[in-house]
Amino acid sequence: MAMLLELKNVTKIFRYGFFGFSFKAVDNINISLEDKPFIFTLAGESGSGKTTLARIILGVHRPEYGSVLYKGKDIFKLSSSEMKWFKKEVQAVFQDPYAAFNPLRKVYGYLYDTAKNVAGLSRDEIDGYIDEVLRRVGLNLEKVVGKYPHEFSGGELQRVSIARALITKPRLIIADEPVSMLDASLRINIVNLFKELKDDLKISFIYITHDLSTAYYISDWIAIMYRGWVVEQGPVEKVLSEPLHPYTQTLLLSVPIPDIRLRNKWLSAIKLSATIEEKEFIAKGCKYAGRCPHAKDICFKSEPPTIAIGDVIVKCWLYQK
Repeated sequence: MAMLLELKNVTKIFRYGFFGFSFKAVDNINISLEDKPFIFTLAGESGSGKTTLARIILGVHRPEYGSVLYKGKDIFKLSSSEMKWFKKEVQAVFQDPYAAFNPLRKVYGYLYDTAKNVAGLSRDEIDGYIDEVLRRVGLNLEKVVGKYPHEFSGGELQRVSIARALITKPRLIIADEPVSMLDASLRINIVNLFKELKDDLKISFIYITHDLSTAYYISDWIAIMYRGWVVEQGPVEKVLSEPLHPYTQTLLLSVPIPDIRLRNKWLSAIKLSATIEEKEFIAKGCKYAGRCPHAKDICFKSEPPTIAIGDVIVKCWLYQK
């Protein structure tokens, strides 16, 4: 099957400080999405590189190494006309809906500009089409026209953000922590909306989160990131039910479970995750070695291989034969 998106050996380096210290925010990432309706989740703790990777896919950050191919075309080598096509095909929904809109500008203006300048609709078509898209996300034109961002609830404004992304009839939507700032009661509505859009409009999603419960509910495939690496990826049921990498196991153990018998096990996982030994920062091998309870000498000396075990791909010395 043809590929919708391919990331090949993608590496992004940030530099900081007077002496030009550098670190790899994204380190040699390889990911492929088939050209079919699909929800691909990037999960991991804050600082793992999820948002940086999303910005690379959107073309905001240019990687130092590697390539990003959308439908076989390198997005950093597109002509101006191809870039217009790419912006229609790939849209984004961000974490904070209030930060996505100018508080001094009415929300309808954003929808109008997107329909006119990106989707290329005529003035006569715009209002009817915007109303149709808003109804898809549970709103309508009457509820939006004349209002500023602060006049919406967080859930409503996030739905407006999703509607703006849908106006261009995208093939891929990158949703960066889209429910983390919403009440728990609203989160399921948004993730259900994503599933409906995938099934009804045949849209693929890259869903970025640190919430493994919504990741399990919404995803077809999941990739676990740690300090710029993808340490494990595969079908969501296999990765989250039978995790192979010690970091994935720790993430799952740190999810609170309403069972007092598991309390000590959960607290131990939190303590392990919080205790980062100094050798983690100087290790030339696995980035997780300083935290890992299974670390061996080779883990501190050499970068672990990437190994396929059935449908799951894991980056760990534990599975090297």
